[in-house]
Amino acid sequence: MGFIANGGASFFQMKISKFIFVVGFCSAAFFCNAASATNALETLPSRFAGLAAAAEAQQHAAIASQEGWLFLTAELRHLGAGHFWGQDAKTASRSANSEAADPLPAILDFNAQLKREGIELILMPVPPKAALYADKVLNRATPPEGASRADEADAAFYRVCSEQGLKVLDLGPAFWSARKAEATPLYCKTDSHWSGRGCVVAAGALSQEIRARAWLDSVPKRVFKSDWREAEIQGDLADLVDPKAAPEKVRLRFVTGPDGAPGDWRESPVLLLGDSHTLVFHAGEDMHSTGAGLADQLALELGFPVDVVGVRGSGATPARINLLRRKDNLAGKKIVIWCFSAREFTEAPAGWRLIPVIGKK
Repeated sequence: MGFIANGGASFFQMKISKFIFVVGFCSAAFFCNAASATNALETLPSRFAGLAAAAEAQQHAAIASQEGWLFLTAELRHLGAGHFWGQDAKTASRSANSEAADPLPAILDFNAQLKREGIELILMPVPPKAALYADKVLNRATPPEGASRADEADAAFYRVCSEQGLKVLDLGPAFWSARKAEATPLYCKTDSHWSGRGCVVAAGALSQEIRARAWLDSVPKRVFKSDWREAEIQGDLADLVDPKAAPEKVRLRFVTGPDGAPGDWRESPVLLLGDSHTLVFHAGEDMHSTGAGLADQLALELGFPVDVVGVRGSGATPARINLLRRKDNLAGKKIVIWCFSAREFTEAPAGWRLIPVIGKK
């Protein structure tokens, strides 16, 4: 069956057997011994780590759980890795380059480059699907109010980044509130990306942050409208189970203007940088649709399109290399939004290299 043919799964290839690893049903022997265990002393990270290790031992790139939900093994491993920066980086990271295992130096270096040019960086990682829907993969009740976050290591890292002067938009709280408010999933069940609703919630949080900037008044505005419609997708994770499986039905908010979908505006003061979460529902083809992705929702919120540099792969090093290849030193940019799956902190194949995005003038 091959590989997950989509950037949201970081284009990693794994040999897999005919059947995907199944969690949530006692017909799968491992589940009965692990996922249904109710050891009160077992922590959430250790449970995620156990599931990931068992799946990897059987060379399964994803696992199936309750109610048709599918989860990436790499994402579960990330949630079980614990602290992944500083002295813990080389142990936690799956990078082939041990010298680029720690994400913190590369992120702070990129922030410093942008600051020297008067450009603001907003780091906005996409929370792991399994962190928001841990009850689906661990066969447990929905966590009560005030319970520990399933992605607490990520949250701790964001606090470290903030202490170093970096603006971090932690979507975890906003996503959790949105999940409690409405049943529509924030992630696709059969795909490694967020859902149409996830894009909308993220864009709303971003626009609240960006709207306070005084320079926005001088940007030419356009009138966009939106409407929610149902669409069908063939999820990248579903392809692991059966390429002929019935498509998943999702609801997307399509954004249109006088000339159709917002598209990408190279001269926009706002740059959206990252992995395929910046492309899904926006770039078409294997990204499922156009006019309904994060960039489109931002255009609706802000009144103008954004510039997009997204890769169908890792949003860590490759995305910044693509930005470097433009050779424009980000002229005219006011804000760079760096959006990528949080699992990249430990699962990025090339790690977190220092990339001189702003060249010599």
